[in-house]
Amino acid sequence: MTSTEQAQKSGAATAHPDHLGHVIFIAAAAAMGGFLFGYDSSVINGAVEAIRDRYDVGSAALAQVIAIALIGCAIGAATAGRIGRIRVMQIAAVLFTVSAVGSALPFALWDFAAWRVVGGFAIGMASVIGPAYIAEVAPPAYRGRLGSFQQAAIVIGIAISQLVNWGLLNAAGGDQRGELMGLEAWQVMLGVMVVPAVLYGLLSFAIPESPRFLISVGKRERARDILEEVEGDKIDLDARVAEIEHAMKSEHKSTFKDLLGGSFFFKPIVWVGIGLSVFQQFVGINVAFYYSSTLWQSVGVDPTDSFFYSFTTSIINIVGTVIAMIFVDRVGRKPLALIGSVGMVVGLGLEAWAFSFDLVDGKLPATQGWIALIAAHVFVLFFALSWGVVVWVFLGEMFPNRIRAAALGVAASAQWIANWAITASFPSLADWNLSATYVIYTAFAALSIPFVLKYVKETKGKSLEEMG
Repeated sequence: MTSTEQAQKSGAATAHPDHLGHVIFIAAAAAMGGFLFGYDSSVINGAVEAIRDRYDVGSAALAQVIAIALIGCAIGAATAGRIGRIRVMQIAAVLFTVSAVGSALPFALWDFAAWRVVGGFAIGMASVIGPAYIAEVAPPAYRGRLGSFQQAAIVIGIAISQLVNWGLLNAAGGDQRGELMGLEAWQVMLGVMVVPAVLYGLLSFAIPESPRFLISVGKRERARDILEEVEGDKIDLDARVAEIEHAMKSEHKSTFKDLLGGSFFFKPIVWVGIGLSVFQQFVGINVAFYYSSTLWQSVGVDPTDSFFYSFTTSIINIVGTVIAMIFVDRVGRKPLALIGSVGMVVGLGLEAWAFSFDLVDGKLPATQGWIALIAAHVFVLFFALSWGVVVWVFLGEMFPNRIRAAALGVAASAQWIANWAITASFPSLADWNLSATYVIYTAFAALSIPFVLKYVKETKGKSLEEMG
């Protein structure tokens, strides 16, 4: 009997849980990892200039301190999922908490960097375990909608971190190093993450382990009970357990060796995945979330206003993500990516033009200043409604079954590396020539258009089996 026939027999495909609210709670609790992913990734935005001033470091050294967390991200992503989904969430919650306390109370720049790496471990774990857990627990009929919780949580986490930073900066009189609760304001900004980190840890004790993981370690009865809890008692639970067992036994464990072939080391489809990941980062999106406050202050914007603009940008990010979630299955992945690329070229190009003007009394001329601000929001909007979501959809769908897991791992690694390259290089590039830096990002956005047109195939409406 095939897995499809087993699914039909068990009734899993059309299962509707008796208590949908409980299932939503489980998915939302797991997505708290995504919230912390977004929060921890972008909260550093509020501390960059204060760290530069307190430790008297140049742009190159500062960039390495900011970017070093991404090393932890890569390691955390590679190690997550091997000891149970819930256990990984609990470990990630502890690491988020430790990182928040350590980053808020550093002895010197070297241990601050170390606490950033610890936070990176947690981000990497959360980036992998949240989507995996939700996919394994969600009833098939609701999997798409519940799976979108992770991305929504990430962009909300980014927005909340910027709102908290702005509020704390105002409380400290507009000075990132102003005293607040016996500490400097930037230290409090980083320390506040303890609150959602502890909440994440507590929620992990309130949700069940993944049935798929339980079956993999031989705990069939416990898995059966949880399936009843999340999919209802109207399905054939024994057939459902058998279906999962059959699927796990028939899965091909893809390895790195499976990706090799073709003219340039990897199979062509793997290079397309790597290309999507690299273009997603090389347009400079994380500059908007790691350095936007610094960017606006460098062209004469008041620190308090610069924090507020970082918050409004993150709200635009949420709006764009919602648009993508609505249209990705209606318009298609490829058209959305192309629309986003064109919009990003316009936004980034206008920023490059505005930053090319000389500062007057330490500020951009009024017209150029407003154009730069509006263009930055346009850029983030078009990224969020396209590449921010579409790339992850593509990567989950485009690879043949036999290499999907390994290919996704390579593409995700390429994304972390590209993220690091942009994050580590921006301060030095901005010191060299801010306008030219944005010309580079504009060029990558423009190059993404022919790349998508020529190499990327639409996956909308196709089953995973149709991918080869």
